[in-house]
Amino acid sequence: MGRTDARARWRAAAAALLAAGIVVGPVAAPAVADGSIRADQWHLDAMHAPEMWKVSKGENVTIAVIDSGFKLDHPDLVGQFLPGKDFSGSPGGVGSYAEDHGTQMASLIAGSGKSAGGKGAYGLAPGARILPLKIANGSEHAVVSADFLDQIGQAVTYAVEQGAKVISISQGMAAVTTSPADVEKLGKILAWARAKGSLVVASVGNSGDKGNIVEYPGGLSNVVGVGASDRNGTVTAESERGPQVALVAPGVDMIGACASQTGYCKGHGTSDATAMVSASAALVWSLHPDWTGNQVLRVLINTAGKANDGAGRNDLIGYGAVRPRIALTDPGDPGAANVSPLPADAAVPSAPPSPSANASAPASSAPSPAGSPTDVAAGAPSAQPETGKSSGSSSALPIVGGVAAGLVLVAGVAFAVMRRRKPASQPEPAQVPPVPSQQPMGAVPSAPPSYQPPVPPEDNPYTR
Repeated sequence: MGRTDARARWRAAAAALLAAGIVVGPVAAPAVADGSIRADQWHLDAMHAPEMWKVSKGENVTIAVIDSGFKLDHPDLVGQFLPGKDFSGSPGGVGSYAEDHGTQMASLIAGSGKSAGGKGAYGLAPGARILPLKIANGSEHAVVSADFLDQIGQAVTYAVEQGAKVISISQGMAAVTTSPADVEKLGKILAWARAKGSLVVASVGNSGDKGNIVEYPGGLSNVVGVGASDRNGTVTAESERGPQVALVAPGVDMIGACASQTGYCKGHGTSDATAMVSASAALVWSLHPDWTGNQVLRVLINTAGKANDGAGRNDLIGYGAVRPRIALTDPGDPGAANVSPLPADAAVPSAPPSPSANASAPASSAPSPAGSPTDVAAGAPSAQPETGKSSGSSSALPIVGGVAAGLVLVAGVAFAVMRRRKPASQPEPAQVPPVPSQQPMGAVPSAPPSYQPPVPPEDNPYTR
């Protein structure tokens, strides 16, 4: 009966989407309405998280999250963090923050759900551990491209040296604002990280319906670029498209821990989707600890869901929607250990380049003592997020005379880095906190030339 009803609902939804988009991801399944935050995390049910957790929760896998600071004492994240490091040059350490972005990403990856007697927010890989690495992204002070890319490079280097298997970067900067020398330097570090066995995952950006400007590091080689899909498995309008897209994952109505009055926020964007792919890699790697990052990624690509099985990659969905459930239960051949399934045009260096001498972050990339007070600060945040504040999906360029500055910036001009998540306004407090309402999404993007009609449930890869 349930399968018949689901088929009818699916056919009706598919008919409405035929001319509007491409269905590649999981379709949300109803969750138990028990008043918990977990009940509203639709993506966990759509991705069959309870089934996967019987096999793997991401244990013994470290995921480095490079972001804007973290609420280390959130009940859903206590015990999930390893000692981290601050590369931002701002006071307070990784436990200080001017926005919720880093906390939300950590929660989507490895939240434990311990809050409110076990009714909090869960991550897709709750057994994984988070290595929090803070960078300056414009939330606390303006940054220039050299500083941003240099801090990303330092954080990636540190994560590799600390043994992080997955490096999750839900941050980005418009490629047109960066210098070739800075990009080349970061590209060499990313190639080195891949050669050392780490898997770098980054969001491709949220300007798909506003210019589709390529962003770094998501647009570089040796990075798994991630786009976003909605509850219906349709790629969102804001999700950028291009050859940099490797996979897509849920990125709408995503609920995670934050520092709001209720302790939870809802947002959308390729940031959230990046957290899903990073967590998916951890689930697979935990079950197959002898695999390399290349093999984990190859399995995620080979088991990704597409509009029609057998279709090649395209610039909208990449190789398809990540399906960790299939990757765990029917992974197939992981392939060569030392060959990346992604094209890489950068030469692999023997060691990462030295950090720039004028970076605002510490000059040395050598590991600092675990638990150093300057690296992990569990105190109160330096600034509370503003009510209704949106991080935006594109660069916040300086305003001069009421007109936005051009995309190509003069070297040294400060600007805020793109954040790829759009949190909505904060909710009123409650014993079991509700979640803020979501801002409306834009129009669904037109289908690519290779578009094929959605398949019925009996042939849909998400029903197998």
